[in-house]
Amino acid sequence: MASHRTVLRAEAVEALALKPDGVYVDATFGRGGHSRAILARLGPAGRVIALDRDPAAVAAARALDDARFAVRHARFAQLKEVLDGAGVQAVDGVLFDLGVSSPQLDEAQRGFSFRVDAPLDMRMDPGRGEPAAGWLARATEAEIRGVIKNYGEERFAGPIAKAIVAARTREQLERTVQLARIVAAAVRTREVGQNPATRTFQALRIHVNQELEELSLALPQALALLRPGGRLAVISFHSLEDRIVKRFLRSHARPEVPERLPLRATEMPPPRLRLVGRPVRPSAAEVAVNPRARSAILRVAEKLA
Repeated sequence: MASHRTVLRAEAVEALALKPDGVYVDATFGRGGHSRAILARLGPAGRVIALDRDPAAVAAARALDDARFAVRHARFAQLKEVLDGAGVQAVDGVLFDLGVSSPQLDEAQRGFSFRVDAPLDMRMDPGRGEPAAGWLARATEAEIRGVIKNYGEERFAGPIAKAIVAARTREQLERTVQLARIVAAAVRTREVGQNPATRTFQALRIHVNQELEELSLALPQALALLRPGGRLAVISFHSLEDRIVKRFLRSHARPEVPERLPLRATEMPPPRLRLVGRPVRPSAAEVAVNPRARSAILRVAEKLA
């Protein structure tokens, strides 16, 4: 099994304000660092329900021998469906650890990394959906440019898209190194220390897995499932997903009303969430041990009565 260091493990578990007999959801099991830390602090009546869309993660979860733990092979946008199936109507905490895991990056055949030659796949669940190679073979130049620009925040999205479309007329784009070379030739300058393909690979991964759409669907479900006093904790790794999380939490902590609508203070819609503390980032010590943690940010909110 590929090595995996759980990011912000202690901070995220602490943020959930665990109750010994509480019910908690680890919406992104990965390799179980958060789930195990939660279980270690629960009593005999406590419970953890984990989800993951990656079959390899689910297989790792099924090796966790604990009667208080259950895992489901599902996307986190299926959160309510999973809990309904488990007969759970409300929970005391939900944790999301977003993005790609270290095993997914390190296992070459998954196609997430531009550093090794592998099939251009990028699906978190290899049994479902369309691989990156399939989408790149049929997408228009405008569609490719839009994905790379919007999800990768890549300023050279236009030249990259044009180069991809030109290259696929000469050969099938099926390997990660093919795409990385095409991108490198199209990108004129790049930040020091960053591979020219970094933003393009990020963009394709987000698109193939519909990561932002999944997050936007999952957050309202998590809020609805929380009991009053329950905590929602979300670890993000790039600005796009953190923006969605930040806006969602703020919108429910400070409900907005149209400016021209005359309302008394007592008529204002009550907030549904209370923001808990400031956003938390990994310590310098954690980043030194696990450089992939450097961009992580943890946001926490508590459901109000």
